[in-house]
Amino acid sequence: GGGAYGAAKAGGAFDPVRFVQQPQVLARIVSAIFSLIVFACLVGDGYISLPEDSRLFCVFNRNEDACRYGIGIGVLAFLACIFFFMVDVYFPQISNTTDRKYLVLADLGFSGLWTFLWFIGFCFLTNQWSWTRAADVYIVADSARAAITFSFFSIFSWGLLLTFAY
Repeated sequence: GGGAYGAAKAGGAFDPVRFVQQPQVLARIVSAIFSLIVFACLVGDGYISLPEDSRLFCVFNRNEDACRYGIGIGVLAFLACIFFFMVDVYFPQISNTTDRKYLVLADLGFSGLWTFLWFIGFCFLTNQWSWTRAADVYIVADSARAAITFSFFSIFSWGLLLTFAY
């Protein structure tokens, strides 16, 4: 076997081609791209103003919490993907089984939590979008729909990361 958390495989040279071909690395890259799309759509086109009023408001039913939630989980998911990507790079070099155990459990716990938070985010954004007046959205409707769509896709990409961590 591979020892506790793959500790028997620790050491050796880093092969970038083999590393990028690992399923968990590919899923992490996809998750990072999805989170980047969600928060970029919300930061770029999530806030609009009416011609008669210069104040900005969230495109999702004028609910600031909807935009803040989407941006918040998107940014944190992107940063977590970067962190766990770096963990994936250095993981084969870690020979201490306790450190490996805590990193795997952290990945498992974070992936599980973020799968749930993306589900909540998808439901929240979809609900607020259903209550949004068509007259308020003009041309930003596509960005709002993209944020909802990639929130939905993120549920599955983070669920896949959860499975790989398990």
